[in-house]
Amino acid sequence: MRRSLALLSVVALAFPLAACSSGESGSGAADSELSAVIAQAQGLSSQELYKKAIEESKGKTMYGIGNSSRGSTAAESFIAELQKIDPSYDGKIEWSQPKNNSIFQALSADINSAKHTYSMTLIQDGNQIQSKMLATGNLLNFIPKDWGGDQAKDGNPLTLQTIGKVFMVNNLGSKKYTNVWDFVAEGEKPMFMGVNSEPVGKNFLYMLTSPKYADELKAAFDKLPADQQAYFQKTVDEVAPDVETLGLEGDNAKYGLAWAKLWAAQYNEKTDDGPICNDLVTKSAAGSTALIVYSKLRSIEESDSASVKNVDIAAYQDDYTGFGGYGYKHYLMLTKTSPLPWTAMAFINYMSTTQDGFAAWGKDIGGYGAYSAINQDHSNDGGDEFPAKNDKGPSWWLDDSAGRLVIEDPVYTSKVSTTMGDWIDMIVGQKS
Repeated sequence: MRRSLALLSVVALAFPLAACSSGESGSGAADSELSAVIAQAQGLSSQELYKKAIEESKGKTMYGIGNSSRGSTAAESFIAELQKIDPSYDGKIEWSQPKNNSIFQALSADINSAKHTYSMTLIQDGNQIQSKMLATGNLLNFIPKDWGGDQAKDGNPLTLQTIGKVFMVNNLGSKKYTNVWDFVAEGEKPMFMGVNSEPVGKNFLYMLTSPKYADELKAAFDKLPADQQAYFQKTVDEVAPDVETLGLEGDNAKYGLAWAKLWAAQYNEKTDDGPICNDLVTKSAAGSTALIVYSKLRSIEESDSASVKNVDIAAYQDDYTGFGGYGYKHYLMLTKTSPLPWTAMAFINYMSTTQDGFAAWGKDIGGYGAYSAINQDHSNDGGDEFPAKNDKGPSWWLDDSAGRLVIEDPVYTSKVSTTMGDWIDMIVGQKS
């Protein structure tokens, strides 16, 4: 049986427990019973799961918690789907989105309490998921029978989607960015959310030292002009001794570490991707760069002073070399103390296997469902007028051989975070 762990949250409400849960957060018997229910559910079709959910949660409220507020929109659609099967169904889903990366504390508190509220979660940050949720067994994995994704890449834990953060360039400037090393060249200050306010950004830097992405950075380095290679080589040589100290492996780890050091030392820290995008598209930001969530372009209001026309996606240039950004994942899991597990699994099934269930996220560019059948085509969202919004899609961005996005790996980020985390913090702290 496929099993994974992660984490869910708190809302100390008295909540009736399902038959498969003993109410004791540390009960091995309860874990075993829920595992058996999950194993049974993984053999059922969508319609069979929906009927189980209706039976379990009529007249009840299921509580979910996630890093995306769009879970509430998906919940409304899911309830409507169940009512197509049984018009008398009156169950509800209450969805919460904790702020300031507090979802891990919320889930742990709920799981360790005497009464349990949360049944499932949609959660991000592979590093903390691995160390706090999977290693502890607080979250359990469920893979729907009707899910058609790649289990090796996205099944453990179950991935709903990969969200792309991409390098964007205000094209009103004269400088060209045709190599990923250009963004850490002397004097560059790309706008970026702080690595400690949004930890997935820190995971991105961790991943650059993994053999796959360090090799890609070395390949991009080799294509630079000699004078630029000489500039970056100083940092490569400087961090080379740190490779062993930090416990990194691979012949080219020093190139990943050098890029990460330059980025951490130079990026222009901002509070959120939305304001970054609003600034980037303005005429006054000519020549500026940013690494932000691709979908933020959807909310730009066109005016004389601001336009999506002013922005290029760096990786879309024919002569661009290296990765074009990074991708982090939203994972769907059950809490090990789930009060309504059948309803949680039916909801997870709905979001991860149907276009309607994924529509809350799939309606926008930059979010790619792990099961390709649920994705929408956004290749012409901007047409000829706004080419930056013409999303080349998951087959282009997520292709293993192309390396267009650096994808976080929970196991690797968790492994290196204990040493690299402090190393990055020291560099960020030295910024003037």
